Amino acid sequence: MVTVSAARRRHPPLGRALAFLLLNLPLGIVSFTLITVLLSAGAGTLVVWLGVPLLGLLVLLARGAGRMERARVFSLLDTYVDSPYLPLPPTGQRARWTTRLKDGATWRDLSYFFLLFPVGLVEFVLVVTFWATSLGLVALPIYYRFLPEGAWYFPGYDVRWLTVDSTVSALPWAALGVLFVALSVALTRGLAALHGGLAVALLRPTVSQRRRMERSWQELDETSTVTG
Repeated sequence: MVTVSAARRRHPPLGRALAFLLLNLPLGIVSFTLITVLLSAGAGTLVVWLGVPLLGLLVLLARGAGRMERARVFSLLDTYVDSPYLPLPPTGQRARWTTRLKDGATWRDLSYFFLLFPVGLVEFVLVVTFWATSLGLVALPIYYRFLPEGAWYFPGYDVRWLTVDSTVSALPWAALGVLFVALSVALTRGLAALHGGLAVALLRPTVSQRRRMERSWQELDETSTVTG
């Protein structure tokens, strides 16, 4: 009997959550590019049958990447996602490809990796902005003296509303940076948890898929018993 589980921590570990979020953008760019190129090229050349192997490659890549993504989500976010794929027939390439194409998990994998680019872009911008601001403010009492004119100006050198030119004047900004660090930690863990929820929603088997998987395994067991 096939079971569906998605055990996960409510708050993923900070270091691994940060690594996961920063990796989402480059992985999203690669996946979005491959999906767009293979889908457009395959659909455009389908009439001359050249698109068939291209679309077949897209299906295989999506399912293979889905397996790798479940492993990445588990290793970095401590979120386990069951494999949702229907068992493939033991023989017959046509039957095996028909199973892959009819399997809803294939198209959910494609949907996940298509969304990974815009979602990863938003996550990357938020995480980098918050952490850069936090660490920049915390370290301001150390590096302000190495800046041009030996001072830091807010909001910039052209418009100087506030000036930091001593350790004492930098300390309030460093305290503000500590607050931003706390916000950055909460943001990182929150975004990682939300992304883990997205992965669970799209990469795990649905109830109907689980039932189909159970029926498929039963049919395979019966076939093996008869042929054996």
